[in-house]
Amino acid sequence: MTNAASPAPPAHPVHGTFEYQPAVRWEDAFLSGNGHHGTLTFGDPYDDRVIVTHHTLVRPNGAEHARPPELAAELPALQDKLLAGEWEAAEAFTDHRPLQWVQPFHPAFQIRLTRAPSDEPRRYRHYRRSVDFATGETSAACVDVTSRLFVSRADDVIVQQVTGLDLDVSLDHRLPGAPADLAVGHGSVRTPDGALLTLRARYPDSDRAYTGVTLVVATGGRTQLIQSGVRVTGAESVLLLTRVRRHTGELDVTAEQRALGGDLPHCYDDLLDRHLPLHRAAYDRVTLDLHADPGERGLPGSELLERPRGTALLERLFAAGRYHLLSSSGLNPPRLPGLWTGDWDTAWAGAFTHDANLNLQTASATSAALPEVTDALASLIHRQFDDWRENARAVFGARGAVASAHSDGESGLTYHFSREYPLHLWTAGADWLLKPLVDHDETRGARDPRTAAALAEVARFYEDFLTRTDPGDPDDPDDPDDPDGRLVVVPSYSPENRPAGASWGALNAAMDLSAARHALLTAAAYHPDHPDHPDDPAPADRWRALADRLPPHRINADGALAEWAWPGLDDTYDHRHLSHLYGVWPLDEINPYDTPRLAAAAHRALELRGAENDSAHGHLHHALIAARLRDGHRVAHALGAVLDGDFFHASLMSAHYPRRDVYNADAAHTLPAVLIEALVQSTPHRLVLLPALPSALPTGELRGVRTRFGAELDLAWGPDGVRAVLKPHRSHRIEVRTSPGDGDGDSDAQSLDLVAGEDHVLTLGTW
Repeated sequence: MTNAASPAPPAHPVHGTFEYQPAVRWEDAFLSGNGHHGTLTFGDPYDDRVIVTHHTLVRPNGAEHARPPELAAELPALQDKLLAGEWEAAEAFTDHRPLQWVQPFHPAFQIRLTRAPSDEPRRYRHYRRSVDFATGETSAACVDVTSRLFVSRADDVIVQQVTGLDLDVSLDHRLPGAPADLAVGHGSVRTPDGALLTLRARYPDSDRAYTGVTLVVATGGRTQLIQSGVRVTGAESVLLLTRVRRHTGELDVTAEQRALGGDLPHCYDDLLDRHLPLHRAAYDRVTLDLHADPGERGLPGSELLERPRGTALLERLFAAGRYHLLSSSGLNPPRLPGLWTGDWDTAWAGAFTHDANLNLQTASATSAALPEVTDALASLIHRQFDDWRENARAVFGARGAVASAHSDGESGLTYHFSREYPLHLWTAGADWLLKPLVDHDETRGARDPRTAAALAEVARFYEDFLTRTDPGDPDDPDDPDDPDGRLVVVPSYSPENRPAGASWGALNAAMDLSAARHALLTAAAYHPDHPDHPDDPAPADRWRALADRLPPHRINADGALAEWAWPGLDDTYDHRHLSHLYGVWPLDEINPYDTPRLAAAAHRALELRGAENDSAHGHLHHALIAARLRDGHRVAHALGAVLDGDFFHASLMSAHYPRRDVYNADAAHTLPAVLIEALVQSTPHRLVLLPALPSALPTGELRGVRTRFGAELDLAWGPDGVRAVLKPHRSHRIEVRTSPGDGDGDSDAQSLDLVAGEDHVLTLGTW
């Protein structure tokens, strides 16, 4: 297609993106969502497709009946063998089931909007499609034809308006990978101002189904039912309201019709006005301005992606990342593909993967001021907590809770594991998943009782699971409770790696040690004066004592923090995961200020780590850790690997591998966290300014960032110096680190007394 006269660029190009051609591939379709429903809009005014998704849509595959393996009785024997150096012993710790994937996420159907046969052919003149991050709207315009769409946060409905065309509207389930034996039924009925279309799909060999309902409301003109759906001719505009429901048995379509037809305004702008206060308020909280060239800012997204080292691209990817993260978070946090897919064969089942991917995607939730994301994560956790308790009982014979490594959003049970991926051995997941909830509590200055209860359950698991290196003398009443006895995590698993020359199930993985220590100490902080019961008056003291008995991290012969703290378990360096550096990020256990020796060893471990298969999450995980270790050069290198690797589609959603291979939200959602960590870091008692600023970002402004000591922060930096404005919500003394970092932790430190409600301005000279 050509454009004789291209339209002017958007008024605020940083906060949206656009293209001069409709999408051909679903991966390039522009995205909208409210954390429940999602849409992928191709934007062809004369043959448009809107793929509809919903967080609840997972295909039954047997996993809906899967249970965790009953292995608790075999655990003591396994622990004895591993402690005796039988490194392959964990491979027999299984019930020998085949690998069972979680129920795969899939699209619902596509809304087809085609030109009715009576329409005159038109050329795609002055065409542009766009997405406005601040409103959540996707739009397409061509001559006198327009289409607008958003997914309402207020009313949980997909809202689309088309003007300037006679249209055939249909609901079409025929998307790539759809099962041939999917039982699909269509329906259509006239309504006073248009028509109601329904599509009901029942999964093969299952009583589970989903139903889509689209109300077509025409302003003026004529509405006619046809075999494929409905035809609208001569209308001033056409409004479409769409919802999806997953259910067992029959759905009351009449109730859905009443909800769409009677409870909602039949005006696009009125519905948008109800949606905007919820979406815009969240999106506008944080902005990044890198003072990019205005000419580059005015380019379509696909052209910006061809300039991977431009600051305009980073600005737009930062904005797009926050927009997509917000849009995919509601009922659940984002899946591997966020909230979107156009294919039933979604990679890795489109799961929630808890051993890196979900954790990285939600990394900016607190600092980038998106409590909506944290709330969505909390919703997923608390719905599944009974399953986590069952995992602890079945696999480890313990009280408390153990998170599964994968989830489909319905079940949190551990059943996805195999010899090469013994994910049932992983015990650190609950701590990692709860960490953003703890960060959120620190930011707002209040502790959520649900988080407190969850942390207590995790601490109880460690009470039962952690093992003495020396089992002790059972006939000596003092020996088993020896307060000086060193504990060991056995079995222990470092996702998704294994020691050199040994099997995957091992002892004292660095991640497990950090997670256990953090969970016990955090649970103690949340429960200082809350006994479990009168006979057990001091759980916090007990948890702190357990944390003190965990072994320290080990530094190996290469001077690197060892992935396994057990002697004889050597590192395997070329791997995409960096689980062993969990104590650096997201925890604060290892840092250049309080633990400089361990920080140096962690930095050496980062230097030795390979990229393995160049997955996006590996590069950006590397960048987050490098930022905590004040290594701006390494942050820039990791970012460059993603920006130069052709990871982003025209939609600005990302891929898992270079050259846009496998649609995946890891890079898109994690990139804002990387940029924030390079510019601002905080703990409940410390602020670090510009700890790892890449040299390619010499000037800019970051506004609205939240800190874990309860203040908002606006930061500006450039050749003339740095200016930071803190807006505290509570009075507090913090330490401020301000000088450029070179990885050795030697930065200027000063104390600052914050007063609630009073702005504090920090200015520094030439940077």
